[in-house]
Amino acid sequence: MRRGNLKIRLLLGAVIVIFAFVKKCDNQEVNPYTGKKQTINMTTDQEIAIGLQSAPGIAQQHGGLYPNQLDQDIVDKVGHKLINSSVARETPYRYEFHLLRDPNTINAFALPGGQIFITYALYSKLENEDQLAGVLGHEIGHVLGKHSAERIAEGSFWKTISMGASVGADMGGVASQIANSTLLKNGRGDELESDELGIKFMINAGYRPEEMIGVMKILKAASNGNRVPEHKSSHPDPENRIAHIKTAIRKYSEQ
Repeated sequence: MRRGNLKIRLLLGAVIVIFAFVKKCDNQEVNPYTGKKQTINMTTDQEIAIGLQSAPGIAQQHGGLYPNQLDQDIVDKVGHKLINSSVARETPYRYEFHLLRDPNTINAFALPGGQIFITYALYSKLENEDQLAGVLGHEIGHVLGKHSAERIAEGSFWKTISMGASVGADMGGVASQIANSTLLKNGRGDELESDELGIKFMINAGYRPEEMIGVMKILKAASNGNRVPEHKSSHPDPENRIAHIKTAIRKYSEQ
């Protein structure tokens, strides 16, 4: 009976795994803004809804919005200049830029659908509007690249794979390791793609793209030498990003 039960478990596990791969193939589409083929399991309206629903909680985690409206106006001005001079204006996303009160966490990030955040800790270290444009352009790149939506779809895929492996045999841990390494690898690719898109947006809007290199130096200095090795991080090393940024500057400056 034990051998029979094992065969049933293996068969059921295989069916679950096959279902996951078939579903992933059905959800593949070409991103109309980047030309990249991706696995996406939600509509644009769902992306926007997720971003709008999550934005208040994200702001609260970082101490709320920064109280100086003049600084918020600068962020809005630069952000919308980037939008209006790029393909971003042709998208259905609802772009909103939020300057967060957080004085300690040097960060900027984007939610699906166009909700974009920068902490005061990072904003205060930027030396000019060009660097701010680099940060915001990078985050707009994440939105256009549908990176959050892709991560959600990939996470759902690997969760199903892990379930199939666990049913078929005691391999749930192995599947989880595969899932983690895949998500981290894709994350580094997303960062480089967003860097390139950000450079393109900066040039289109009339900003100096070389200032993005200054942003990378600020991020590197902020790590105080405590940065984890690149292969263990979702972000590429700042020095590697600088090399890609220089390539992107040459590429888009010649167009």
